[in-house]
Amino acid sequence: MRIFLAGATGAIGRELTPALLRAGHEVVGLTRTEPGAAWLRSIGATGVLGDIFDRAAVHRLVAEAEPDVIMHQLTALSERDFAANSRIRREGTRRLVEAAEAVGVTRMIAQSISWVYEPGSTPAAEATPLDPTDAQPRADTVDGVRALEATVGELADHVVLRFGLLYGPGTWYSRDGLLGEQARRGELVAADGIASFVHVADAARATLLALDWPAGMVNVVDDEPAAGHEWAPVFAAAVGGSTPTLTSGGEPWERGADNTLARRLGWAPIYPSWRDGFAELRCEL
Repeated sequence: MRIFLAGATGAIGRELTPALLRAGHEVVGLTRTEPGAAWLRSIGATGVLGDIFDRAAVHRLVAEAEPDVIMHQLTALSERDFAANSRIRREGTRRLVEAAEAVGVTRMIAQSISWVYEPGSTPAAEATPLDPTDAQPRADTVDGVRALEATVGELADHVVLRFGLLYGPGTWYSRDGLLGEQARRGELVAADGIASFVHVADAARATLLALDWPAGMVNVVDDEPAAGHEWAPVFAAAVGGSTPTLTSGGEPWERGADNTLARRLGWAPIYPSWRDGFAELRCEL
């Protein structure tokens, strides 16, 4: 297949692009920087420069790529810019869907997140409603996800991957990431809230497999939702940080997510538990 990959040099993109090429696909990767385009060329992909908010440019680049599938892996998380990230979900997704419709592409695979479900006491499945909260800043996050998923859903053949908290190279949960820095400064706090994780390599593999999945939402998380009291000390030790401060309490929506559907579709994580993946973070030390 010929794939237009928006976000080809992000945390998932740097794992996904080589995987797509190894699987025999052609990749046209959208990036904002010339070094990013150069890296794409160096591994055998086509790198194109563009701004996702520039409607004319996005339409032109997609038309020139003539893709069979569009993959949406764009975020602004490397810059830690939440406002820009929400804008990408709302406006950037709209630009990609418009461009797809203009050239007759009906299949899109898009990145979403799995911690936007309504409050509950068990891991959330895909049919669980999104959180109806109007409390900020969570409401803005949930509304951005809702907009992204609804927009992608306008295409007949869409797959939305609701990833767990990403960890590994290029993510916040790495030695050089936001949480790694906090752990080494002694600022990491662990509460009772439950989270689901997924290694960035497992997220990329799910995206590759999703080329053959039926339309719909899929949670892509590991097998072990865990409370902060469990995972935070292990993470801190792995990245060379101090033991985090343990506190009580957690948000009602911190419930983790269920990966039964992804496994049924043929995805099996390399790192079934964050315990396995966090151990490898020690290699960065």
